[in-house]
Amino acid sequence: MKTDLKKSEVATGLRELFEDSLKDIYYAEKALTKALPKMAKKATSGVLSDAIIEHLSVTEGHVDRLEDVFKVLGIEPQAKKCEAIEGLIKEATEIMESTQEGVVRDAGIIAASQKVEHYEIATYGTLVSFAKTLGEKEAAKLLAETLEEEKVADTKLSAIAESSINVEAAEEA
Repeated sequence: MKTDLKKSEVATGLRELFEDSLKDIYYAEKALTKALPKMAKKATSGVLSDAIIEHLSVTEGHVDRLEDVFKVLGIEPQAKKCEAIEGLIKEATEIMESTQEGVVRDAGIIAASQKVEHYEIATYGTLVSFAKTLGEKEAAKLLAETLEEEKVADTKLSAIAESSINVEAAEEA
């Protein structure tokens, strides 16, 4: 049987995991503020480029909001290298370098961007759950705002892809 001490240890472990995951996504969001302008520059579709630039502004807001979460929790904002985002950014770079300029590259940029969005959606969903479990209502509220914005970005990328870019890229073959 588990004792109250074990429950306390689990909660402490969850808090540590929560804080570590916050540091991880903080790094990821900051890394994206550097990667997104490069992706926008490589995009040939004005609609796609504009969407990426718009999401850059949103991402900068995510960095600020994460700093608010750290403040609410009483800890210093600190980034921890996020291997997942490093891999996703590397993959996006490889796609941009290995595709011909035009709609095929744009389709690749969208695919790479959606992988990033899905990673962020998974991360923020987990962080909201952890915050709620730990009784961190204000942190959960702030993280849920970002989660919703990431879902909107993913939907927007799908709409751009499906409205023209994927069809045009298929015709390139």
